[in-house]
Amino acid sequence: MLIAMAGLPGSGKSTLAGEIARALGCSLLSVDPIEAAMWRAGVARDQPTGLAAYVIAEDLARAQMLLGHDVVIDAVNDADAARGQWEALAAELGEPLAFVEVFCSDETEHRRRLTERRRDIVGFPEPTWDSVVERRAAFTEWTRGRLRLDSMLSQQDNVAAALAHIASVKMRDSSSGEAF
Repeated sequence: MLIAMAGLPGSGKSTLAGEIARALGCSLLSVDPIEAAMWRAGVARDQPTGLAAYVIAEDLARAQMLLGHDVVIDAVNDADAARGQWEALAAELGEPLAFVEVFCSDETEHRRRLTERRRDIVGFPEPTWDSVVERRAAFTEWTRGRLRLDSMLSQQDNVAAALAHIASVKMRDSSSGEAF
């Protein structure tokens, strides 16, 4: 099964992705560390490394799923093309896909989290609040099914809701090719 996380930087998406992967005992593939690794390897930042990171994550997810492992993708997934990439991969492999979007309903808290977070991704700069606000609009156009979780709620409750959603998607007929 493929579980594609979505959400703005600083929303709590990566934290929840890690908890879901831990609970399911499955692979977790994060786009930001992949992009940072390309930069450390000498790929220029003016190259389309963001897109390349999504493509690499897709290939790694495919390999893990072909081995029979479930995969959690940790990426912003704010563009329809990015979400379509995961839909196409799940359809190609005939596996179910669950989208889980994480948002923070308290803008002040979201901004504080973004400003104060310190991830251990060498060479990867944190986005600015202005860049996060600009990306927010892309989520308003998302009409396909997904579970939306507010990171202002308890992490325990959000993990439980995500796991219940994932289990229900897994039980549905995966041949429909729909993401929920």
